[in-house]
Amino acid sequence: MRLDYQGLLPETVGFLLLPRFSMMAFFSAVEPLRIANRIAARPLFDWTLISEDGEPVTASNGMTLLADCAIGEIHQLPSLAVCSGFGPEQTLSRHLMAWLHRLDQANCVLGGLDTGGFLLAEAGLLEGERVTLHWESLPAFQERFPGIETSDELFELGERRFSCAGGAAAMDMALEVIARRHGSRLAVDVSEQLIHERTRTRNDQQRMSLARRLGIHNRRLVEAISLMERHQELVLPLSEVARRSGVSPRQLQRLFEQHLETSPREWYLNLRLERAWHLLLESDREVLSVGLACGFASASSFSRAFRARYGLSPREARRQPAG
Repeated sequence: MRLDYQGLLPETVGFLLLPRFSMMAFFSAVEPLRIANRIAARPLFDWTLISEDGEPVTASNGMTLLADCAIGEIHQLPSLAVCSGFGPEQTLSRHLMAWLHRLDQANCVLGGLDTGGFLLAEAGLLEGERVTLHWESLPAFQERFPGIETSDELFELGERRFSCAGGAAAMDMALEVIARRHGSRLAVDVSEQLIHERTRTRNDQQRMSLARRLGIHNRRLVEAISLMERHQELVLPLSEVARRSGVSPRQLQRLFEQHLETSPREWYLNLRLERAWHLLLESDREVLSVGLACGFASASSFSRAFRARYGLSPREARRQPAG
């Protein structure tokens, strides 16, 4: 969303709705703007819903929203949020790509909610920019666009681009825009109306801490799992995981069995297979390439482990509907 708007109020924010967009992210971005208008007792923001053909668009939750207009009817906007969800690149046509470039040339600030960054990157509109996406989608984005700087922050607000991780992070981004444009007091009042306990900054992490997420408090075990999460392509030997965690291999085994009811080997394997699942569904990399990116030495070893875990081959998984 734009930080330097100088035009007449209300400021219009465009929302490009693409098939299977995230309804949660969309509403989280719009509702703070609506409430800001009510509390300020004057129209600060307005919004318009856009689809490629002007027809209604169905979100990932099966609900359908009416569009106000088609992309061909919009030639200038202060800012545009691309709202997408699963398989975002499948919705990018030449017609849509050309329209995004025309808006960019007309000084529109472009951004993405949830996976909207995929479309902007595919259109070549994120060069030299820093972007964030939902933590599940970041690995696939980094694999596809290695030249684009990414972060795991809740949101990124720049002069020409913005992005957020989706979900409630869109609310935090909208509250930040309200605070910068119309004062922190209004942003706090909007936050209270939303029963949003506190306004999170961009530096807040998307995910809970490992200890909180897994319900464990053993420092050595948390460090071991953290090491596994950071080394999924170049897999660490379990003896090295134990050494860096400050325990013996036998102690590491006991910690996993006591707190997680599994072995460190099984935990590490499942972690890499979960990453492989996301890469298969959210990128177009070859199956072997996905396997190598998740620490498997060959396509056969990857396929065996994948089938044992999910009951189907990597190629069969790629044909599964995302969701």
